[in-house]
Amino acid sequence: MSKNKKNRTAVGVVYSTNPDYQYQYEDDCEQTETLPPSQQKLHIRMERSGRGGKTVTVVDNFIGSDDDLNDLGRTLKTRCGVGGSVKDGQIIIQGDFRDRLVTILQSLGYPAK
Repeated sequence: MSKNKKNRTAVGVVYSTNPDYQYQYEDDCEQTETLPPSQQKLHIRMERSGRGGKTVTVVDNFIGSDDDLNDLGRTLKTRCGVGGSVKDGQIIIQGDFRDRLVTILQSLGYPAK
């Protein structure tokens, strides 16, 4: 193993006994190119099931890199003044903020519904 690969993290494999196995590393994986806001088709919905009765607003269908998704999630949480998270390609905002999120996303150039 070369010196620069020693500190990198292998993706999808814990250990292989095959001496010819080629590990795939995190920085070798391709990042999805982020579409411009006008080409995104974001969907906003409210969920309550499976969350202990707590209401959350979920923003789906973002096409782009994880960094851009995290930036958008941070912006939405800040503008709504609440907490939330970004998981599995979804932005989860605590509380029912569907109307406010539509307004915020449209002001950012996203055609949201």
